Amino acid sequence: MRSSNSSSTTPAESGAAETFDALLARVRACTVCAAHLPYPPRPILRASPTARLLIVGQAPGRRVHETGIPWNDPSGDLLRQWLEMTREQFYDVSRIAIVPTGLCYPGTANGGDLPPRPECAPLWHPALRAAMPRIRLTLLVGAHAQAYYLGKRRGRTLADTVGAWRDFAPDLLPLPHPSPRNRLWFKRHPWFEAEVIPMLRERVGAVLAAGDNGGARNPS
Repeated sequence: MRSSNSSSTTPAESGAAETFDALLARVRACTVCAAHLPYPPRPILRASPTARLLIVGQAPGRRVHETGIPWNDPSGDLLRQWLEMTREQFYDVSRIAIVPTGLCYPGTANGGDLPPRPECAPLWHPALRAAMPRIRLTLLVGAHAQAYYLGKRRGRTLADTVGAWRDFAPDLLPLPHPSPRNRLWFKRHPWFEAEVIPMLRERVGAVLAAGDNGGARNPS
């Protein structure tokens, strides 16, 4: 995070911050999918131009919609466990951006959440990514995030995609969704916990440490 000393902020940096704030305001005011949502739109994301890690999930669940806090549910608890992060570390927006594939709660059907609205990611992700030039690693959490970012590069199954994580390095890292409903998947694929989680922690730690070491000396 940049120093709170206002004298260290140049007019150009101030303008960039205002531009980013304006972008966030436009995102949060979006109503493009309103007719398809069960509740009034409430785009939920956390982003800043200084973030180095981007977490792309699927779409907010009902609990997240109600609280306005992304990953504020059992899935988020497991994700933070994978990352070995406290809530305070996880929600440090100066270092970690959280932008789901669909920004609003899409509702439920057949006992589960509906997929993210297809209009959302193409509308907002390119602009948000362009406004966060310091991102060094993007975690693609779940099949919908992987479908948008990887396209035809995805494997035939989620396990194939996650197992081929080396093919997407160093910028992207596909992960299964940490939903309690996926417990059987984790049981059937013990290599994920044994091999991928240690690598995940190492890569995330390196990305965030690099930002800590270099940011104060070279803010560009």
